[in-house]
Amino acid sequence: MTISVLGIIMVIITIGIIGYLVFDTLSSTISTDVGSGSDYDKLAALKSDYNNLNNQFVETKLQIQRMNNVNATMAYDKAELELIRAQSDISDVESAINSRKSSDEVKNRIKLAQDQLGVADQALRDLQAKY
Repeated sequence: MTISVLGIIMVIITIGIIGYLVFDTLSSTISTDVGSGSDYDKLAALKSDYNNLNNQFVETKLQIQRMNNVNATMAYDKAELELIRAQSDISDVESAINSRKSSDEVKNRIKLAQDQLGVADQALRDLQAKY
């Protein structure tokens, strides 16, 4: 009879340990998903800013093409390279979020993308001021 009681106690302890491990895993997954939610919001903001800036580049490109000025076209191409770099940085942010990189890594990539968008915006402003 003592063997049966010990067996039941061991089964109960085993079920308790397994239950704790499952609960711990689920709660850490939920908190990770909640933490990355703000990263998705920042990614959406980056994409929106990029789209707005890209539209401005398209309008400027049409103006530059009408000018038939080789120097203006070359200046536009250099400015557009900054926009392409920004797009690449935004893709890096999305990749980091989707592959569940560390929070610090995602934040660093978001910062780089924001900085590059600023560089592209400044390049466009300089181009518009010059031509």
